[in-house]
Amino acid sequence: MLKDIIQNFTKQLDYEPVIENIGGFHKKDKFVVCGMGGSNLAAGIIKSWKPKSDIIIHRDYGLPKMEKSGLQECLLICSSYSGNTEETISSFNEALAGGLSIIAIGTGGKLLELAEQHKVPYIKFPKTDNNPRLAIGYSIKATLKATGEEATLKDINDWAKSFDSGELEQLGQKLADQLQDRVPLIYSSGNNAGLARYWKISFNETAKLPAFYNFLPELNHNEMVGFSSKIFDPVRSRAHDNVVSPEDRGAATSNGVDGKLNHKFAFIFLNDSDDEPRIQQRMAVTKKVFEDRGFMVLNIDLSGPSPWHKSFANILSAMWTSFFLAEYYGVDSEDISMIEDFKKSLTR
Repeated sequence: MLKDIIQNFTKQLDYEPVIENIGGFHKKDKFVVCGMGGSNLAAGIIKSWKPKSDIIIHRDYGLPKMEKSGLQECLLICSSYSGNTEETISSFNEALAGGLSIIAIGTGGKLLELAEQHKVPYIKFPKTDNNPRLAIGYSIKATLKATGEEATLKDINDWAKSFDSGELEQLGQKLADQLQDRVPLIYSSGNNAGLARYWKISFNETAKLPAFYNFLPELNHNEMVGFSSKIFDPVRSRAHDNVVSPEDRGAATSNGVDGKLNHKFAFIFLNDSDDEPRIQQRMAVTKKVFEDRGFMVLNIDLSGPSPWHKSFANILSAMWTSFFLAEYYGVDSEDISMIEDFKKSLTR
């Protein structure tokens, strides 16, 4: 049950990853992480902790379009929760054919079979159910092991013993109540885009909701303008057809966005006091722009004694919020059959 997985999430942080076939493991300072969906969430979150890390995140078939000399400097981390993701397997096969340094991460499947067959290093972590986003604790720790972040692994182990997630369930319930019947848009700094992406995927897969994310300052140069145009309004349309009185026509003309779409969206801002001050200023001004136009703005503060504390607390908040929204909509929070049916259609 999803509720049990969320309640026991911190137990994932007790997991001690082990590299199998370690004789073929080559330590590197640069990394390409290949994976799709929830199987490739960990790298973005780790990168927010260590912005200077040289990590390329690849979400596609094959390998990034780089010179081979550049790829040879990297460790190719092929991550697939099920081990059967065709895009990730294609990345593994292309890296293997090119004689590149590889490590595979997953719970089993064809990917780890290939790694074992070709004596390629791999890390196998426990299954939760069939949803990789819910195994993010395992995935983060396995990825940290592959990137040689032993000190960070130790810090997480020490800190996890004292982590209390009790209040996060209440926060998730409160946020879910506010988000009912709205489309969530999650905004963060570029540094925390990995967390914003986690919220988006959690809303999509758990609550079966359309959800979107973006980050500052980029969204200030494009996306926010999408909420400024005058949206179609039936009264306004009739006014232009001279169906209503001049007084109603004037009121309709000034109606703009406030009359139609503002009640459909809710903006979730991930506030981080460690963000660049100019980003914090932009975030405050962006919120006011939306609030002044009548949109719902919700604030989630990233707080804690360490980057990983902030991340894991935020991840749990996203899990709980999506769980309670799934209850509200009456959907099966664990069902991802649409994805599985789509994959089957590709093979027909």
